[in-house]
Amino acid sequence: MTTSMLAQSNIGRLNLLEETRFEKLPVTVYPDQHVASKIVAQRIATIIRQKQKQGDFAVLGLATGATPVEVYAELVRMHKEENLSFQNVVTFNLDEYYPMQPDAAQSYWRFMNEQLFDHIDIDRKNVNIPDGTLDKSQIGSYCIAYERKIESYGGLDLQVLGIGRTGHIGFNEPGSAPNSGTRLVTLDDLTRRDAARDFGGKANVPTKAITMGIGTIFKAREIILMAWSKKKASIIKKAVEGEISSDVPATYLQLSPNVEFILDTDAASELTRFNTPWLVKDCVWDEALTKKAVIWLSREVRKPVLKLTEEDYNNHGMAQLIVERGSAYQINIHIFNKLQHTITGWPGGKPGADDSQRPERAEPAQKRVVIFSPHPDDDVISMGGTFIRLVDQGHDVHVAYQTSGNTAVWDDDVLRYMEFAIDFADSIGMENKKLKKVYDDARVFMETKQPNQVDTLEIRNVKGFIRKTEAIAGARYAGLEDDHIHFMALPFYETGKTKKNPVSDLDIQQTMDLLQKIKPHQIFAAGDFADPNGTHIVCFKIILEALNRLRKTESWPKDCWLWMYRGAWHEFETHEIEMAVPLSPQEVERKKNAIFKHQSQKDRPVFPGDDAREFWVRAQERNRETAQNYDQLGLANYEAMEAFVRWKFD
Repeated sequence: MTTSMLAQSNIGRLNLLEETRFEKLPVTVYPDQHVASKIVAQRIATIIRQKQKQGDFAVLGLATGATPVEVYAELVRMHKEENLSFQNVVTFNLDEYYPMQPDAAQSYWRFMNEQLFDHIDIDRKNVNIPDGTLDKSQIGSYCIAYERKIESYGGLDLQVLGIGRTGHIGFNEPGSAPNSGTRLVTLDDLTRRDAARDFGGKANVPTKAITMGIGTIFKAREIILMAWSKKKASIIKKAVEGEISSDVPATYLQLSPNVEFILDTDAASELTRFNTPWLVKDCVWDEALTKKAVIWLSREVRKPVLKLTEEDYNNHGMAQLIVERGSAYQINIHIFNKLQHTITGWPGGKPGADDSQRPERAEPAQKRVVIFSPHPDDDVISMGGTFIRLVDQGHDVHVAYQTSGNTAVWDDDVLRYMEFAIDFADSIGMENKKLKKVYDDARVFMETKQPNQVDTLEIRNVKGFIRKTEAIAGARYAGLEDDHIHFMALPFYETGKTKKNPVSDLDIQQTMDLLQKIKPHQIFAAGDFADPNGTHIVCFKIILEALNRLRKTESWPKDCWLWMYRGAWHEFETHEIEMAVPLSPQEVERKKNAIFKHQSQKDRPVFPGDDAREFWVRAQERNRETAQNYDQLGLANYEAMEAFVRWKFD
């Protein structure tokens, strides 16, 4: 290596160290979880093969949950297609719920069998998973034996970890000690809420689990923690950049010399080098980054945008921006105008107006609009004010409910509605013998129903009817005629289970048919991919695929704009917003009334996620927070705002 090459190499290392200086342990970021999972699987395969050559066991610590699923799938592929043998592999799983039968749907025994062990040639005697069937009096001695068995194989060669939103690794919840061993623990409430969908409600989630301890994990010769999606971004930032604390058990991994975090770009998105890169390196100051940085600076120094000074920029890592753009004054004016131009009271475009600085086109004056709602209430929860405004301003608005939402209705409501139907039939002298039989059968079924057991077809239908009538009431309240209300019941969703079928051409074709019928100028679709049920992103991808196919054969889709909304689970960041629709106090009230039409989701929905607030409260407070954010940046002070981001087609 020449002196020049050596100097360049050293500069590269220094730049990387500067870029990652906030990070207290090694982090590798891959474009997506698919690439990352294959990398992890290859590393596991390398260990197995090296041990095979040495005539020794490969001792693996394995994790469960959604995070490692693709890793296991790749290992299965390598076994079937590349002759990767697991004959010399010994596995120890991190944890298991307690109590838990091994054949239960939520059991980690069952998970590991379905995802990995049933598909490879591992000797079942070499598989070790904590026993959730033990008597409590046996657990102490069992945990000691579990530790000793790991030690008898010389310890773990590799421990694979995920991370919970409490920062737990395994089931080592906040408060766990760094030297803890395998033991029985009490699960954090957030952990149980996250598991609620798998168990058919939080009440059915066990309160305890058996888990390897942090001290046990630390003894592994290599530790890989994986995390995917933005849902994990905030806890990853705490684990990687935060102070070591029992409040976030994953921070203890900062003490290990053998650990690596493997993330996708979404999970890494809140790390300093990605979220606020100007604090650690020189940046390419494009429009998006400039807008984000100026909004961040305004909040950091608690000044409106127009009052930011050159000293503010220089003291917060943004001196380079000043040099490139000339002055703080010019940057402030530019970003203030950009923000101001996102605000519009005309979400369908203002007829006859100059639209060069507006988020939507002025023409055609009356637009055909389709609002896609993944569940039967997302339309009014997330964009109810804009929905009503579009109708009031004379646009040809349609709403399309993509799924029935029939898994999210309480059993009690089914009986209540059926009792109403029976009483009504009796009151008018209608023969209802068959209805009473269905009702009696439903009561018998519900008395012995197991968590997450699939409802009978009749019960599923009633739940679907409940949500359908609520959606109709909400859409009518927004001003729609019945022929503009569409119920798609996309096939992927109609399993009767929380786990849905893969998307098929039937889902896409049904969506294409509706779009071809309406030929909209505007589409609104849920872009809230943090939805814990996973339905939003699936529904969005169906719309996207339908539009991409239509764009190849039809002309009208090229003039159709796709706007994404959020609100039920999260909101767009201010720097992301491209259209902000202000709502008056009266419009906020109208939106709330539209949400109230969805009575089955009020007070206590079946799947509330990690936000204990009612949906109407979430929506109202998020809309007000968006307006407050604009106000603090120095713009007009509105009661509330609904936010949208436009999808850019290739």
